[in-house]
Amino acid sequence: MNISVVIPLLNEQESLTELHDWIANVMQSNRFSYEIVFIDDGSTDDSWQVIQELAKQNDSVKGIRFSKNFGKSQALHAGFEKAQGDVVITMDADLQDNPDEIPELYSMITKDRFDLVSGWKKKRYDSVIAKNLPSKLFNWAARKTSGVKLNDFNCGLKAYKLDVVKNIDVNGEMHRYIPVLAKNAGFTKIGEKVVQHQARKYGETKFGMNRFINGFLDLITIWFISHFGKRPMHLFGALGVLMFILGFAFSFYLGIDKLFFNPSGRLITERPEFFLALSTMIIGTQFFVAGFLGEMILRSKQDKKRYLIKDETSNF
Repeated sequence: MNISVVIPLLNEQESLTELHDWIANVMQSNRFSYEIVFIDDGSTDDSWQVIQELAKQNDSVKGIRFSKNFGKSQALHAGFEKAQGDVVITMDADLQDNPDEIPELYSMITKDRFDLVSGWKKKRYDSVIAKNLPSKLFNWAARKTSGVKLNDFNCGLKAYKLDVVKNIDVNGEMHRYIPVLAKNAGFTKIGEKVVQHQARKYGETKFGMNRFINGFLDLITIWFISHFGKRPMHLFGALGVLMFILGFAFSFYLGIDKLFFNPSGRLITERPEFFLALSTMIIGTQFFVAGFLGEMILRSKQDKKRYLIKDETSNF
């Protein structure tokens, strides 16, 4: 199979049929063998009924239905597990991603040998203040932190080699950082393509300003995981030892000063250096214990299922 199109969605019943017809037309005109995998992330409208009808009409359509809203990352993870195509294309279901980009994305993976190609919505039709400016700031921070030189980390339109999606773990809200996850897994040939962004045709966006706050917090998380995820003691232990040594140095200074230079001066407990020494030694011990606990958790953790599939179409 040439292409798997993985589409996570939440309450997009109006756009699904039009999106399906558009994708099917692109695939047929380019003679691609394909599948379209819709992942219904707990929709409360008739999205699942529309997916079931599309699956009856077209054997290439497959659907997964979550029991509730688990999030886009979990939806992508489920879609990646089911995908069978040599190239996996992800896109949003709101018709803001253009399926006509698929042939060139496919060519960049198969002919130019990219591991991953990310779309870049250079010209956007979103609100400048609510989305564009925060997005630029977010992408700048992601580039500086991760070392992956992309202009639009959050673009839903991306193409992957099948090996990439089978060997990365998308969880939490890490879908924004799939290129970083791919790089950390050893897939370093990451490209970018300017893609057409279209104004939303139906409904309203499901993401508010809080996604940018969450995005920055996730950026810190993925930076930590990238550098210290398998060795937390290297960070917390080093900080703990540094703080403890600093506290011990203050304590040593106070002791020498009291014994030999100023024995009749203020009590040690009345001097600010005493509290600095006490605080830094306690903080250092806490850092060291945090690193030790992190190592213990890392060695004893078991994989836990992060979502519950309620239903699937019969052609899976």
